[in-house]
Amino acid sequence: MRQSRHDFSVYICVNQPDEWWKVPGKRHICEANRDTLRFLKEYSGLTLNVIDHCTPGNGWKGKKHGVGWARKTLMDAIDRVAGPKDIILSLDADTAFKENYFSSVAETFLAHPDAVAMAVPYYHKLVEDERANRAILRYEIYMRYYSLNLWRTGSPYTFTALGSAMAVPVWAYRAVRGMTPKMSGEDFYFLQKLRKFGKMVFHNPEKVYPAARFSDRVYFGTGPAMIKGDLGDWESYPIYSYHYFDEINRTTDLFPAFFYQTQDTVVVSFLRRILNEEDPFKQIRENFKDPATFIRSCHEKFDGLRILQFLKDNQKNDPRTNEENLLEFMSTIYPDEIKYIVRDPVNFSFERSSITELDLLRNFLVKKEEEYQATSVPSLPGQQLPSA
Repeated sequence: MRQSRHDFSVYICVNQPDEWWKVPGKRHICEANRDTLRFLKEYSGLTLNVIDHCTPGNGWKGKKHGVGWARKTLMDAIDRVAGPKDIILSLDADTAFKENYFSSVAETFLAHPDAVAMAVPYYHKLVEDERANRAILRYEIYMRYYSLNLWRTGSPYTFTALGSAMAVPVWAYRAVRGMTPKMSGEDFYFLQKLRKFGKMVFHNPEKVYPAARFSDRVYFGTGPAMIKGDLGDWESYPIYSYHYFDEINRTTDLFPAFFYQTQDTVVVSFLRRILNEEDPFKQIRENFKDPATFIRSCHEKFDGLRILQFLKDNQKNDPRTNEENLLEFMSTIYPDEIKYIVRDPVNFSFERSSITELDLLRNFLVKKEEEYQATSVPSLPGQQLPSA
C-alpha cells in the first residue's frame, strides 16, 4: 500500500458467518479467509490491525453478520483509539486507489473542516471479461443516471452509496452515534444519517476504483447486481423515467409553501398512502414555526429512502423500456451530445450494443456528474452546520 503520506493505520476485518464452516458450498470461502488471516498476521510491510471474524468460533453468529457488521466493527474499533480530527476511510479488499488517495481525502476535509462525510468519486475499470464489462457498465449507468437526475432536480440526497467510497471524520462518527449495522445497504443508511446531520462533500481530486466482479457475498450491491443482470434481471435497477424526478422536484420546490398549507402533488399522494397520514407535513408544521427549520425537516422526512420508494412505486406501472427512458432523458437534457454517444438510437440495447458504445455513454455520464459535484451545495436547505 504505497501512499504519499504515512500517518495512517490500517484496520482489516476478515469475516463470514460461523455456520459456513458446516456448509459444504461455503467452506472454501472459510478456508480462503483463514489463509488470508494467516497471511495478514505474517505480513511485514505495514503494521496491520486485524480483526478475526472468520476462524471457527469467531465468525458471525445469528443475524449479526454481513458487510454492515464488518464495517461497524472496524469503525467502532477505530473510534475507540482515534482522535476526533482523524478520518475513517472505508475501503473494500478489492478496491484500487492511487498513491495520493489518502492525502487527497485529508486535504479535502481540511478545506471543508465542517464536513461530516465524503461520498468519494468512483469508477469501475473494465476487465477482460465481456460479460462482466456489460454487467458493470449497465449497473454504473443506472447509478450515474440516478445521481444525475437527483443533481438536476436539486435533491440533497445525491450521494452514491458505495462502502468502498466513503470517508467520515471521527468527530462526526461519534456525533451520529456510529453506524447502524445491516447485512447489506449499510453504506446508504449511514451516509443518509450523516447527510441529515450536516455537510457532505461529493468531490475529491482522487477517485477509488472498485472491482467489477460477480460476487454473492452480500445481499445486494454491485456483485449481486452483476450476477442478476448477467442473467437478464435488472428489475431492481431500472432506468426510471426522468419525469418522476421532475415530480420530486415539483414537490420539494413547494416545501416553502407547505409551511402554510400542504398542497396536492403526486409525491404527497404517495406519502399519504405509504405513511397512512392525511397530511404528511402537518406534524412538521405544528412542531417547527421557523420556515428554514420546517423546510429542512421536510427534506428529512422525504429523504433518500422515500425518494427511492417513490420512484419504484411509479416505475412498476411504467410501460417504457429502460432504453426508452434513457434515450428520452438524453434527448431532452443533452440533445446536442446524444448523437455523438448513441449513434443508432433505434437499435440501442444494453444487451446488444457494443461495449465501446456503453463505455462511451458511461464516461459521458461520469463527466456530467463530476460537473455537478464540483459545484455541489454542501448542506440541506435551512441546515445549521455543526462545528468539528
